[in-house]
Amino acid sequence: MKKFIFAAIAGTFAGVIATTQVTGPLLAQEAQQQSDVYEQLDLFGNIFERIRSQYVEDVDEGELIEAAINGMLTSLDPHSSFLPPADFDDMREQTRGEFGGLGIEVTQEEGFVKVVSPMDGTPADVAGMEAGDFITHVDGESLLGLTLNEAVELMRGPVGSETVITVVREGVDEPFDVSIIRDTIQLTAVRTRIEGSTVVLRVTTFNDQTYDNLSEGLAKSVEELGGIENVNGFVLDLRNNPGGLLNQAIAVSDAFLNAGEIVSTRGRAPEDGERWNARDGDLTEGLPIVVLINGGSASASEIVAGALQDHRRAIVVGTRSFGKGSVQTIMPLRGDGAMRLTTARYYTPSGRSIQALGVSPDIVVEQPRRDPNAEAEEETQGFSRTEADLRGSLDNDSISEDERRLLEEERARVEEAAQLREEDYQLAYAIDLLTGLRALSGND
Repeated sequence: MKKFIFAAIAGTFAGVIATTQVTGPLLAQEAQQQSDVYEQLDLFGNIFERIRSQYVEDVDEGELIEAAINGMLTSLDPHSSFLPPADFDDMREQTRGEFGGLGIEVTQEEGFVKVVSPMDGTPADVAGMEAGDFITHVDGESLLGLTLNEAVELMRGPVGSETVITVVREGVDEPFDVSIIRDTIQLTAVRTRIEGSTVVLRVTTFNDQTYDNLSEGLAKSVEELGGIENVNGFVLDLRNNPGGLLNQAIAVSDAFLNAGEIVSTRGRAPEDGERWNARDGDLTEGLPIVVLINGGSASASEIVAGALQDHRRAIVVGTRSFGKGSVQTIMPLRGDGAMRLTTARYYTPSGRSIQALGVSPDIVVEQPRRDPNAEAEEETQGFSRTEADLRGSLDNDSISEDERRLLEEERARVEEAAQLREEDYQLAYAIDLLTGLRALSGND
């Protein structure tokens, strides 16, 4: 019995020694880390005081603090930043769908300002800006070394004023200037149109209006075609869509799904993770869908494309998307400003992260760039003659009036399709694909 008690005491004593040996260094390490942090904060205060008292010119103390905060945030990743009150107001205006500026979504890559995408119908779009362009100068002033907010501030200005942007573009040997007239940007989140018997849903951004615009436009187009039974399929065009609100990406995905996960997010701690699932109710009633993406499709666009692709609900066509798979949380701060902080990564239903990889299309289709110098050559080479074009050719006397009308309608459809291929090859490909899917399903 004494031996047992002694063994128990010895075991306890050994446990205390082991615990002390483990926790002692950990506590010491934590204390050292706290000491290092306080030393760094003292260093910051020392530098701040030196600048205030000894810099060659008077400085604005508030601007110094803002610059320090922004530097701390931008050192984390390209999407975290400090939003002074004016920038915070601008961001809220953008989510409502109306703001002043050029209509261009930008990010920062290795110190350079990169175009994520120009927004449809905006001054930047009209001026010919493209996803992937690098902006090096604004009105002759270099952007190298500036924060993203500072670069964006240079691009802002009064409505109606002109700015000249210097652009470096892949495939173009020399930088070139683009002149853009600033305007009030009024974004229509979703534009809907009918091509033959296909409904095209062009989603330009994910703001407060997106889902409502999409559901209303879809219903109106189906009604114009005389009912869902007359619809060939749907094209969801997410090209050059820089993203926006997460809740709108979830709502748009849910519009085409009846069940299953849409997206999940994982933060630093396991308990920070969230998951969103679709509810019953597919607005397209199960008809085929083709999603169009390109290098300008980012963030919320990638959530939608990834969800529909993983559920095999849509065929994704185009080129690889931008690859922004992180979630930013806007945190209001004292003084009417805010902090945009990356707080999570998002994952598609299959569990894949899109961060820095993007969504790979099921079918890769490049959008050919038109060479304006080739137009004259195309006009001469594209000319062809048939029997019907020959002077004095005989009519086909065995065709009834109904057959003649059907032939004319078919010719009109072929001409429209040919024109669409010239204007937008990727969209024409998507519509051709839907026509083939409809024929295979036996509903042609």
